[in-house]
Parts: sequence; structure tokens; C-alpha cells
Amino acid sequence: MEQQTAITGVGGIYAVLAEVSSRPRYAFLVLQLVSEAADGRGQAGPFVCRDRKPALLRDWLCTQLLPLSEQQGRRAALRARVAASLGRELSGDEARDAAQIDQAVEEQVLAVGRANVSRAISDLARAGLVTRHYAGYATNHRNRGGGRHAVYVVNPAVLKLLRRPAPMIGAVRASGTGQGELFAA
Repeated sequence: MEQQTAITGVGGIYAVLAEVSSRPRYAFLVLQLVSEAADGRGQAGPFVCRDRKPALLRDWLCTQLLPLSEQQGRRAALRARVAASLGRELSGDEARDAAQIDQAVEEQVLAVGRANVSRAISDLARAGLVTRHYAGYATNHRNRGGGRHAVYVVNPAVLKLLRRPAPMIGAVRASGTGQGELFAA
């Protein structure tokens, strides 16, 4: 769905997202992160290098957004469900079992996070703010995306809006009419 009118600011971006997304704030955060990772043409992915370590774009987005979902009660409940589901596979060694449970919890959290990011990107694409394609090797099997990784391209007008500096409202002129002269005799 293309926007009917030109978007003139961040509020316009949010208004478009509010029309097409059930989670416009989350989608806006994803858009902001994608634009942060994008090059000058607005293209982000398939890999993002942060701290000299390459990561897949969708995985990087997921880890950036994890603090939104980290709540002690929810994580503890997930850990309990995972431990119950792994019951027969556990060895009885507390340290090994704890590591296995932690790994399974992280895998599940990342899987849910990837799905959330994918839904948000679909909303952004439906709004006409982002396009996506895939890069890598195409493989001939049931998983058509196998071996290929997502690349997101932010609309140039939207990228310009998200990257422009905030306007200086009420900036003091350098001509010497600053506050120090308000009480001068």
C-alpha cells in the first residue's frame, strides 16, 4: 500500500504505521533500527557489523529489541516451560542441565523475536516505507528462503526524515544578545 500523500515528518511516518500495523510503535522502532544500520542508499543487510562481528540483520534487530520483552516473570515462566519440555533429555547434572535449559530458552526467545521483526517488516513494507529482498544462494527445496538472507531498503524520503538533525528551536544568536545581557545596565 503506497502512501496517498507525501510524509513530511516523523509524525507522518507514525500516522502511516498506525493505519497499517497493529503494533505501530514496535514497527517504528524496527524502522529506526533499520535506518540506523542502512548505508547511504538506505540498504541494510544481509549482514550488520557491530563491534567487528558480523551478524545477520534480522538477528541483530532481534537482539537490539530484546530489552523490550525482558521481564523477569515472563522469562522465569518460559524457563519453567522449557525445563518441563526437556524433562526426559536432562542428564541430572545440574550445571549441564542449566546450560541446556538456558540455550533452549535463548533459542526460543530469538525465534519469537525473529517472528516479531518479520511481522514488523511486513507492516513497514505494506506501508511503503521499506522494501525487502533476499541475498545469498538460492536453494531448490521446500524452504524457498533457505541459504538466503533478508536485505531491507528504506524509502529514500523516509531515510532522509529519520536521519535529519533535530531543528534548533529558539536558538540563541551569537550576536551578543544572550541571556547575560538581559540584566545589563
